[in-house]
Amino acid sequence: MTSSPTARYSRITGTGSYLPPKRLSNSQLAEQLAADGVETSDEWIVARTGIHARHFAEPDVPCSDLAVAAARRAIEAAGLQPADIDLIIVATSTPDMVFPSTACIVQRKLGIAGSAAFDVQAVCSGFVYGLTIADAMVRTGGARRALVIGAEVFSRILDFKDRTTCVLFGDGAGAVVLEASDTPGILATELHADGKHADILCTPGTVSGGLVTGDPFLKMDGQAVFKLAVGVLEDVARSVLEKAGRTEADIDWLVPHQANIRIMHGTAKKLKLSLDKLIVTVDEHGNTSAASIPLALDTAVRAGTIKPGDTVMLEGVGGGFTWGAVLLDL
Repeated sequence: MTSSPTARYSRITGTGSYLPPKRLSNSQLAEQLAADGVETSDEWIVARTGIHARHFAEPDVPCSDLAVAAARRAIEAAGLQPADIDLIIVATSTPDMVFPSTACIVQRKLGIAGSAAFDVQAVCSGFVYGLTIADAMVRTGGARRALVIGAEVFSRILDFKDRTTCVLFGDGAGAVVLEASDTPGILATELHADGKHADILCTPGTVSGGLVTGDPFLKMDGQAVFKLAVGVLEDVARSVLEKAGRTEADIDWLVPHQANIRIMHGTAKKLKLSLDKLIVTVDEHGNTSAASIPLALDTAVRAGTIKPGDTVMLEGVGGGFTWGAVLLDL
């Protein structure tokens, strides 16, 4: 009688993150904006978003540099070397160039070659999308050790004359190493998109004939995003829990996309989770888009808040309109 093959799962074995050295407080940003006739204040920003500061990369620092710094820390935390990685996925909306992918540039900077490397573009949901893809590839034998990175330099696409958007975003990167395992780590995932809402959060410019056509700055209908976000995040979280055979009571930590403290609190309350179980870094990082979830995860892991064996819900929502969630045991 032939024995059944051993089940193949994936687990996160290392996390890492990186923030550019330049930290800009609300007061410092308000002072800079005032020079261009744009009025805002620390009180105004905090009341609406919960953000106190953000980090901006210097003009000559590309997205891939942030990604590599986070990746090296994740690889080290996993006890591996770059050569052990056989899949690289970078989630970003602010790549180094039109092509090749930032993932290929990261691969070169890590000094490795041969493995699959590609970018994922799902804006603030990008890391959840990337992690879901990596999990599927590991489970089916397409990879054994995957590096999934969220990295952004959103400061490059902000209109600093629009105080409703320019105060929200920051730059940074976060990464995880996902390895094949005999025991479940990633328990369930789910992804969604609804393109009819593409216009409520977008950067509608492109390159044509050597020029930027359209508008190269981020545009957002904040009220529309807020209304959609809280609803879809609750729904996808409950769906992932059902897939995994778990309940809200099983969640030790909720690590949502760090966009706005009101959205984050609203989601936690709908899931009947104590705010003590909510990982919050938006206050110091701002909204770092695809980088926000892995940045927050690594921050909590390195602080000893999230520990091995904890059950963690990751969820993101972003332009597209895209959203998704991942439930995992660390």
